[in-house]
Amino acid sequence: MKVQQRLPLIDMLRGFAVLGTLGTNIWIFAYLGDISYITTSSYSGWWSLNDFLRMAVLFLVNGKLLGLLTIMFGVGLELKYQQALRKGNAWPGMYIWTIVFLFMEGLIHFTLVMEYDILMSYAVTAIIVTFIVKFGDKAIKRALYVFGSFHVLTILLILVSALLGANVSFAGIDPIVNLYENGTWFEQIQYRLTHFLYYRTEAIFIIPMNIFLFLLGVKMMRNGVFSQNDKGRQARQKLFKIGIFIGVPLNLLIFIPGGAFDLPVRYLFAPILSIGYIGILGKMIEYKKLDWLWKRFGEIGKMSLSCYVLQNIIASIIFYGWGLGLGGKLNSIEVISIWLTLSLLQLFIAHICIKHFHVGPMEWIRKHAIQSVTQK
Repeated sequence: MKVQQRLPLIDMLRGFAVLGTLGTNIWIFAYLGDISYITTSSYSGWWSLNDFLRMAVLFLVNGKLLGLLTIMFGVGLELKYQQALRKGNAWPGMYIWTIVFLFMEGLIHFTLVMEYDILMSYAVTAIIVTFIVKFGDKAIKRALYVFGSFHVLTILLILVSALLGANVSFAGIDPIVNLYENGTWFEQIQYRLTHFLYYRTEAIFIIPMNIFLFLLGVKMMRNGVFSQNDKGRQARQKLFKIGIFIGVPLNLLIFIPGGAFDLPVRYLFAPILSIGYIGILGKMIEYKKLDWLWKRFGEIGKMSLSCYVLQNIIASIIFYGWGLGLGGKLNSIEVISIWLTLSLLQLFIAHICIKHFHVGPMEWIRKHAIQSVTQK
């Protein structure tokens, strides 16, 4: 397999995706764990301006940047696979330890910081995809069809049920809101562990989608989608058209109240716009006058794990009762301002870390922890 140099677009996309996931999570933090605020289930009619602004942001980010981040994890797995082939190492070999460490990172993050952690789900997905990749292109193609079809059918069944009148509201939220507003950090930890399976439902539910998107990232990497040549540009142009002409119209369904389209938009239509973002950002990176900005996004991409954890820790401090206690007290403009401020802060922190240490703190810990295990 041909050796590929590090492609700057990959780091940029990963960094953009990490900041974008906060654009969804910030509403969960701001409303103290009430996930109805990232859905339309509580609305039967049109919204106030405050609600519309929130939904406008969610139209851009909810599920889309998570989908993009998932694709980029698949890209990272393919890069590790190519590296193993170049060095003549067994596959998955030592990469299994990276997955184990990712799972442990996710478990710690879930316990101490946020109940909607995605890292554990990525670790389980990576185990499965690692062996699919090992069996070659035919196995990848078959898995794309099998897992993609299963996920699509599942979401369509949910959509039909919702359109037929199934209840899509979120009950039992009040105790959670009260906990995050008045409870201590240790009480929140206890609650997450006590309700572990409940809060891991989504992480399990999205594994078929994750497998599909991981493998899509593998295929994109092999097809040169991220390369800065004519082949790469042509591929990204196709993704751009898919995102604009298919992804955008389907994701506009998020503005229909009642909750029927909440799950289809987040888990089925959002990934279509995710691949559109690859095309859009691929075009943007061609504007060399903004190279400094693309490099800042790339620096976040190089320490994406550190930034993902950091942004959730800071958001917890800002909104939860044991911190500044701003949860439930701010309007949409103020919440959006905090999201943008935290994003700028991470751009600065990532620049300092990469400039002086060449790696983020979580990435440094993972590297040395895996080295200490594998050298024994």
